[in-house]
Amino acid sequence: QLQLVESGGGLVQPGGSLRLSCAASGFTLDYYRIGWFRQAPGKEREGVSCIRGSDGSTYYADSVKGRFTISRDNAKNTVYLQMNSLKPEDTGVYYCAVDSSPFRTVQAMCVMTSGDYWGQGTQVTVSS
Repeated sequence: QLQLVESGGGLVQPGGSLRLSCAASGFTLDYYRIGWFRQAPGKEREGVSCIRGSDGSTYYADSVKGRFTISRDNAKNTVYLQMNSLKPEDTGVYYCAVDSSPFRTVQAMCVMTSGDYWGQGTQVTVSS
């Protein structure tokens, strides 16, 4: 019953911006950690940014610090990823995931690419 649906991906030129959305249903966002992950062709999935639903605590991968911003709207049960100053190396399929572990930090979730539920992903392509 728990579902995650990503949207907002597309083709953008280097230096451009996109905002991804993750609409969640079947659970209360406040109780969990939610993260954005990406996977490029030939590479393993990596954690981009994660957030704790209860208080909004965040973690960012070094490669996106200062460029990406994760946020959540608990009333809408939605998590967003604002991506600015996009680079070609940001290209990949972006997935939203939920971690139900009560003791795992948002840093651990991203570093360990941990998730109990995953969306189908949305393609982000940064190219001129």
